[in-house]
Order: sequence, then structure tokens, then C-alpha cells
Amino acid sequence: MSKHIARKRFGQNFLIDYQVIADIVNAVAPKRGDCVVEIGPGLGALTDPLLNRLDHLHVIEIDRDIIARLKPRYSPEKLTIHEGDALNFDFASLLDDSGSRLHVVGNLPYNISTPLLFHLASFANDVYDMHFMLQKEVVERMVAEPGSSDFGRLSVMLQYRFVMDWLRDVPPESFAPAPKVDSAVVRLIPRPPEELLAKDEAKFAALVSAAFAQRRKMLRNNLKGILGGLGFEQLGISPTARAEELSVADYIRVANTLQ
Repeated sequence: MSKHIARKRFGQNFLIDYQVIADIVNAVAPKRGDCVVEIGPGLGALTDPLLNRLDHLHVIEIDRDIIARLKPRYSPEKLTIHEGDALNFDFASLLDDSGSRLHVVGNLPYNISTPLLFHLASFANDVYDMHFMLQKEVVERMVAEPGSSDFGRLSVMLQYRFVMDWLRDVPPESFAPAPKVDSAVVRLIPRPPEELLAKDEAKFAALVSAAFAQRRKMLRNNLKGILGGLGFEQLGISPTARAEELSVADYIRVANTLQ
């Protein structure tokens, strides 16, 4: 079979650094019977070492050329290929009745990483942990502290739902073709239910979205249609504050007050 040419429209950059591959697989630390799903297996850089440790692996792949390469390499007993877009995939469908939860891993395409993270957050109750290779800039936003320019909607929503660890940086030369940006590996572990303190998570999400809709504006402008008759003094927030100045706990408190 001819050499696969990376497709820009799928955001393909294939991992070729054996040390980085080993570090990711060791971080995932899969056990034989674990239910693991890999997003975007590509040319199998992570797929092969994961399968060495697993009885079975699920993969989600949108590129039909790559699917055609994967099928003859692995038996259906070892590898289940889900053809399609991970943005539309029902991750809960992979679970059986044993009560076990999913381990999700992947070298995520840069062009869909943010919407994919939001999609995956909706399955947090079904997930044990997630390990991803992402653009370093995205990881910086994920773990950003309040008050920083990187702190935004992605930071608040993911920090509410997950404990996150920045595991390592990955230089462009670890990929083929080499991207023009640095990458990083991050681990996400869902928080237990008792730590999810928003009374209405849909309202919490709507509040955060509105707050960061125009981040240069003060919150009194961005939230005037949401707060109703409540004043900022009642909420313990300065009316001149901007969205990035509030912590995750502040957003929870405001959302619960609105409730």
C-alpha cells in the first residue's frame, strides 16, 4: 500500500517520536480488560503499543484511507473501528453493563480540539480518565488561572468538570509533517459528583458563555440580560470586573444565586 499523505482538512500530524509515544502510553497505563477508545489512530503510533497492553481497543477514525490501512493490520477481536467524526460520536455507547468507565486517548486534530473537548465533557460521568496530545496553546487555556489572558470559557467549563495535569511538552519535530506550533500532553480526570456544585449546569454554562462572549467588555454589559434585577453588589462582584477576573467558584456562586 502506498505511503499515506497527511490530510490538512483532517488536521493530520502523525506522532513519530518513540519517547513521547512511550510516555503517553505509560501515563494511560492501560490494564488488559480496560475499555479504551483512541480518537484518530492515524498510522498506529499509539494504537500498536496500546494493543500490546490491552485485550481490545476501540478507535474512531474519519479518514477512509486510514481505515483501509487499519483493517488488515488488526483482527476485529482486537480492534473495533468506528468510522466517523468524533464530534458526533456517542462515547457512552461503548460501555457495557459491568460498570467500568472509559479511558479516552488521542492525538487530537488541532482544528477541532476545542469543540471536541466540550463534546467529551458531556460524557464525563462515563469516563475514568482522558489523555490527549493538544496544541500547547490549548493546554495553556485549559489550565489557566483566573486573571490571566488565557483564562476563558474553555478554562472555566473544563476546570469545573475535570482535574487536569499538564504532563509534558512536545516539540514540532516529534510529528510528521511537523506542525508550526508546540504541543503538549494533558490528563483530565472527571471530578466526583459531590464536587460539581452548580445547581443547574445548563444555566451555569449559559452564564459562562455570556460572560466571555465579549471578553473586553465589563461584566455589567455582558450579563445585563441574565442578572435580571440582581445587582453586582448583591453578588459580591465589582461591576467593572471582566470575565477573566472571576474564578470557577465565582461563576458557580453567581449561577446558583440566579437559580
